[in-house]
Amino acid sequence: MVSNYDLIVLGSGPGGYVAAIRAAQLGLKTAIVERENLGGICLNWGCIPTKALLRSAEIYHYMQHAGDYGLTASNISADIDAVVKRSRGVAKQLNQGVTHLMKKNKITVHMGDGKLTAPGKLSVTKDGKVEELTAKNIIIATGARARDLPFAPADGKRIWTYRHAMVPPEMPKKLLVIGSGAIGIEFASFYNDMGAEVTVVEMMDRIVPVEDADVSTFLEKSLKKQGMTIMTGAGVESLKATATGVSAAIKGKDGTVVNGEYSHCIVAIGIVPNTENIGLEALGITTTKGHIDTDPMCRTNVPGIWAIGDVTAPPWLAHKASHEGVIAAEAIAGGHPHAMDPKNIPGCTYCHPQVASVGLTEAKAKEAGYDVKVGNFPFIGNGKAIALGEAEGFIKTVFDAKTGELLGAHMVGAEVTELIQGYTIGKTAELVEADFMHTVFPHPTLSEMMHESVLGAYGKMLHM
Repeated sequence: MVSNYDLIVLGSGPGGYVAAIRAAQLGLKTAIVERENLGGICLNWGCIPTKALLRSAEIYHYMQHAGDYGLTASNISADIDAVVKRSRGVAKQLNQGVTHLMKKNKITVHMGDGKLTAPGKLSVTKDGKVEELTAKNIIIATGARARDLPFAPADGKRIWTYRHAMVPPEMPKKLLVIGSGAIGIEFASFYNDMGAEVTVVEMMDRIVPVEDADVSTFLEKSLKKQGMTIMTGAGVESLKATATGVSAAIKGKDGTVVNGEYSHCIVAIGIVPNTENIGLEALGITTTKGHIDTDPMCRTNVPGIWAIGDVTAPPWLAHKASHEGVIAAEAIAGGHPHAMDPKNIPGCTYCHPQVASVGLTEAKAKEAGYDVKVGNFPFIGNGKAIALGEAEGFIKTVFDAKTGELLGAHMVGAEVTELIQGYTIGKTAELVEADFMHTVFPHPTLSEMMHESVLGAYGKMLHM
């Protein structure tokens, strides 16, 4: 029996399930194919459960520093099993939420391994049984997975990917984190707050290397102050799991190789797109370094085949995938959606302190030929930050000196992952410096620093 649809979405992560919902809202008969869990990696093993872990670590941190707030707390301890259980409960709740949304929007769910067999045709295999589906349009939203070290693949016992790190068999005592992007730094921050001795190794010359250099420098100092060991310009020469831990040989920026022993290791060196065995080659779908090539409307080179999210070009972020899902669904339904500008996609890292940014760094803006004006306002100059006991951090803005266009915004400090959207809206709306200056920001709030940073770029800062 063949099931016919207007649209089939392969993959139910934040890109896939959002695309399916929007398509159904627009009147398309829609199906979604998922091989594991509705909600994909993000809801089940990524964005959301990691934030649950980080929230537990944050509260544990505050409990240990209760005296800073005039409070007394004694016999403070952490139960890693209970922390993980709470995180898994949050993931389960959200998985059930996506299941409800599929039913609410009358989207048919096919569980199993999906494979493109021809334009407009897809097979779903589960427990040896094969079901054939057809649709005029198919969206590929299969996402990506963690990249392994070629000489030391993750075993889930001593060498972990992010997935293993979310359900640890035991609490690490001495943890090695390879890679300092968002995933690596978030887990380093979590386990450091939970009491592990953490070492971070980054091959680039600074941590969180996609961020503005000032943010990288500030964050490194903060993490070292918290007790972490940070090694930049360094590479792991060898890594070997033993019955009791992990042996690593790390080559520093001076060429010296240092041998170290750790209880566990998290490998966070990037992702690999999930493009194997889904039929791309048979249909002639083009890729670049494994990631599917698309146009601004998310079309591939094969008519009727679309692709969104981590399986396509960077940035590899859940909110980018969701927005692409809406663009693709609306284009398929005959609408005229706006293409997404990568420079207007914010990025967030939920370490302690948090990091958030949108647009060009100061260095990238100068490389692009802009004459820039830069504002930088510290948290210590903000009343709300001081009252919260969170006076660590700054907000930096980069403007085009000729036009007043906001080129980029870069933040490090408490709750900046919530603040960044203000600048993102401003960039999307193409606001200039005067628009930000003439906006009234509420007092007392952390957002006032956003105003001060803009004022600072033009020599008008009030509170420093």
